[in-house]
Amino acid sequence: MTNTYEPVIGLEVHVELKTNSKMFCGCPADHFGKIPNTQTCPVCLGLPGALPVPNKRAIDWCIKLGLALNCTIPKESKFDRKNYFYPDLAKGYQISQYDKPLCVNGWMQINERKIRIRRVHQEEDTGKLQHTIVNNERLTLVDFNRCGVPLVEIVTDPDFHTIDEVDQYVKKLQRIIRYLDISNADMEKGSMRLEPSISVRPVGIVALPNYRVELKNINSFRFVRKAIEYEINRQSEMLDKKETIVQQTRGWNESKNVTLLQREKEEAHDYRYFPEPDIPPMQFTDEFVGSIRKQIPELPDEKKQRLMEKYTVSEATAEILTQSIPLADYFEQMVAMSHISATVLANALVNQSVDIQHVRPEEFLDLINKKQQEKHVDSGLVMIAIETVLTSNLKAVEDYKKGKTTVLMYLVGMVKRELKGKGDATIIEQELKKRLV
Repeated sequence: MTNTYEPVIGLEVHVELKTNSKMFCGCPADHFGKIPNTQTCPVCLGLPGALPVPNKRAIDWCIKLGLALNCTIPKESKFDRKNYFYPDLAKGYQISQYDKPLCVNGWMQINERKIRIRRVHQEEDTGKLQHTIVNNERLTLVDFNRCGVPLVEIVTDPDFHTIDEVDQYVKKLQRIIRYLDISNADMEKGSMRLEPSISVRPVGIVALPNYRVELKNINSFRFVRKAIEYEINRQSEMLDKKETIVQQTRGWNESKNVTLLQREKEEAHDYRYFPEPDIPPMQFTDEFVGSIRKQIPELPDEKKQRLMEKYTVSEATAEILTQSIPLADYFEQMVAMSHISATVLANALVNQSVDIQHVRPEEFLDLINKKQQEKHVDSGLVMIAIETVLTSNLKAVEDYKKGKTTVLMYLVGMVKRELKGKGDATIIEQELKKRLV
């Protein structure tokens, strides 16, 4: 990273929807781990005469995500053909959306800033290339099982200026998608893929650079951080050398930790977009959009704020509890079943490793109750133990009074030993501080 230049980053995120069938045909959409080329048909292979039929649920889910991201839903939308030749694209074009996407002009709050979301649109996924060796010969094979799977693309404006902002955005987006239950958004399985576009400009310059370098199909949060950092440094060094940076598409090589050139400048007109002739335009009413809006559950930010206000848990604890709906629900079930403080229950759930899929809330409550009972000891006995420890550890007492506050935890441990492991460490610490004034 450099103090001379500022990164300007936009982001495209591709998310496979977990519908039962593909976007334009009846083939199963669950392609991961299946025998190659066993989930295809004339439609997703683009054979002559085959006609696409849109998957209504996929369109509904795309609109639901757009609404969750504060987008406007235009009254009319349509599909387009994006024409390009690549081995994983059987029919020579991808059915996507160009000038009339399903969702536009949204935003997501990151810290104190709003990241603008330009569009959320629907398209179909492509096949998958497999680079392998057969009979000592390097070959590239094509698996078309993924071809035609419903894909949503979320496109931001170039509003990111730090890698941390990108990291927060993609993790928050993944959580929203999982809350909506429209995709597993599993990076390892390729159902969520990240494509940042990076430019750099001198610090203090407001105008956007006249180029961007797009990094394709990154499938981990860790790799996207490393790839962006590498690209910022690469471009900064080029500017220092007075070299001209041209618009490119590059890939991330995770074994070498470098970006590699894939192809040069690409613009929308290179794809020769035109309206998909086999699918008529879509019209949406306010009532239809309203019915989808009603299906949106309490989203992470809303749930986090509610838990903080209702149960007085800290922001950090609420952030962890709202990582998933099942975890937040588990916590609230525990609170409803018990008279133990919600803060105590939240801390126990956050700090102890518990498999919420196999340990019922009442079982975890029993465990907490037992630990609470183990901690319970008569206050008089606590004070006797404290007096005993202070009398026999005069040097530690003197050190504490001289400002060496780290000895306090040593004294807490000695009191716990006197009580044979019982007693609440927090209460013991508070009583010791009173005595050590």
